[in-house]
Amino acid sequence: MSQTIITCFEDLEALIGQELGKSEYHTITQEQINLFAEATIDHQWIHTDPERAKAESPFGDTIAHGYLTISLLPHLWSQIVDVQNLKLQVNYGIESLKFNKPVKVNSKVRLVAKVNEAKNLRGTVKAVIGVVLEIDGERKPAYEADVVFLYHFK
Repeated sequence: MSQTIITCFEDLEALIGQELGKSEYHTITQEQINLFAEATIDHQWIHTDPERAKAESPFGDTIAHGYLTISLLPHLWSQIVDVQNLKLQVNYGIESLKFNKPVKVNSKVRLVAKVNEAKNLRGTVKAVIGVVLEIDGERKPAYEADVVFLYHFK
């Protein structure tokens, strides 16, 4: 899989409206869910108690925290795009986030990304990236959102 290389504002601007690519699939394991629960102090049983989740959850198994799936963005994004010539990158925000489907334990997810907008704000580049987190074998994605990055190129 080849990454899209971005080195300046003009590179981003030329990609507006285009799909940049797809990441590799990442498997969400129970261990990863449990570690995320520890880090965020969110131990809700639908995430961390496999036996109870199988017996009582409408999903039939544990599910990943929604914010765990969001936290995968930097890792999956870096598989799609190689932003070079940077002094600094800042995660600026997430707009229009909608969770569509829970991600069950041991599911494989991947990110699909496209450039929705790129603006040069006096040397700081604001990029709005449309992202979809697909679940292998599912029609509906886990979520859709517009993530906003600020890039300070050299």
